[in-house]
Amino acid sequence: MTGLGDTKTQSLLDFTHVTDMSMEKQSSQKLDKLIMHMDPNARMTESELSGFLKLYGRYMKERSSKTEIDWNLIKQPDASILRPYSDLPEVGEDAVGVLSKLAVLKLNGGLGTSMGCTGPKSVIEVRGDTTFLDLTVQQIETLNNKYPKANVPLLLMNSFSTDEDTAKIIEKYTDTNVSISTFQQSRYPRILKDTFEPCANPDTAYNSADWYPPGHGDVFAALMNSGLIDTLIAQGKEYVFVSNVDNLGATVDANILSLLIQENVDYCMELTDKTRADIKGGTLISYDGKVKLLEVAQVPSKYLDEFKSVKKFKVFNTNNIWVNLKSLKQRFESLELDIIPNPKTVGGKKVLQLETAIGAGMSFFENPIGVNVPRSRFLPVKTTSDLLLVQSNLYTMKSGSLVTNPARQFASVPVIKLGPEFKKVGSYLERFGSTPDILELDHLTVSGDVAFGSSVSLKGTVIIVANPGSKIMIPKGAVLENKVITGNLHILDH
Repeated sequence: MTGLGDTKTQSLLDFTHVTDMSMEKQSSQKLDKLIMHMDPNARMTESELSGFLKLYGRYMKERSSKTEIDWNLIKQPDASILRPYSDLPEVGEDAVGVLSKLAVLKLNGGLGTSMGCTGPKSVIEVRGDTTFLDLTVQQIETLNNKYPKANVPLLLMNSFSTDEDTAKIIEKYTDTNVSISTFQQSRYPRILKDTFEPCANPDTAYNSADWYPPGHGDVFAALMNSGLIDTLIAQGKEYVFVSNVDNLGATVDANILSLLIQENVDYCMELTDKTRADIKGGTLISYDGKVKLLEVAQVPSKYLDEFKSVKKFKVFNTNNIWVNLKSLKQRFESLELDIIPNPKTVGGKKVLQLETAIGAGMSFFENPIGVNVPRSRFLPVKTTSDLLLVQSNLYTMKSGSLVTNPARQFASVPVIKLGPEFKKVGSYLERFGSTPDILELDHLTVSGDVAFGSSVSLKGTVIIVANPGSKIMIPKGAVLENKVITGNLHILDH
């Protein structure tokens, strides 16, 4: 017997579906006109329009019909799916043959604005005057010099915000032993949250604030639309290794690649052990007989604490992804990645960005696996706290790669939390006379107007809090071990 409440709920869903269909039709007609826009900046390509309409149409349908994930169907992946990195065999003498089948792709769509920098984030200096992009090119050039017949190419997926600058920047790598290709990911219109109409208007001038890059899940479509996938396959490349350009731990690993080739794996995700600092990271699960990535946004609110626990879900996605190119080409049309509605306020208007993530692709490939990799393969630089970590003596440089300093006696990485006064790279640099010695550091929290002299050493747990109106200057050569320093410079044992 159906209750009155159930009838109302179904009626509401039916009404939402009908109105959504009407709005979808109106938006489609509006977007069709953008192909003919007089301003080339505002004009959508046919592939962009097709991709957006497909994504938008799916979103409008799922908005009124999508079911919540059934928590009881979630199981931990078995040993055949999640492989320990330590069990991987060494590639041995066939390294050239293995690496010759590889292309490296860096996601290069982000700007450095959140860290107070202009231009692409990949040109932020992370070790001395060496940038993210410099390190990437050095890594691949080292491979190509060591294995001359491998010819590992570098692909950079730019957004419309980084494409023009990146084209100029890569000119300096012309004489390196690395073939560099760039391509641009799709550019989609933001949609108004209240009417679901696209912000971009075919009757008005181009406004970059109306547009956005639709997440790194778009890498599949961008590879197809650019024609690069056919070029790579024609060159004998079988796999592409995709990672964020700001993850300094995401280097080519021939042992992982060799495993994929031997076992004919179509899709591989690198995961690493979760800590309390990684509670929001997506994790690998078996769901209703399929392997998939579970993101925090998909978790019902009553299960959030369980999801964030390091006891049940022990690993998280590093966004280091390996994909078989032929398999991608064969399955592309069937890839319907989970849609992530990302709400924002732009120019005083509440908008939605419909995005997808590359990790969601795992469910659509045959024979997918995860590899539980060491933490050293996940060294992202999202904040100046991360920047301090990778600039420190915790790491040494070898051929463009960061290597953990053998003098570090602990396997764990220190937790560093710098306050908003350090948020911008310029301010961060002004507040450190030199990068402190953190070889024996476990935890650092800094809040308020604090500055460090040169040659400072930090050990154990160090907490420094300058009260409003106060300033703390840590003197040159100071050694702080298990200390709490407050605004009145009173030092306490911690």
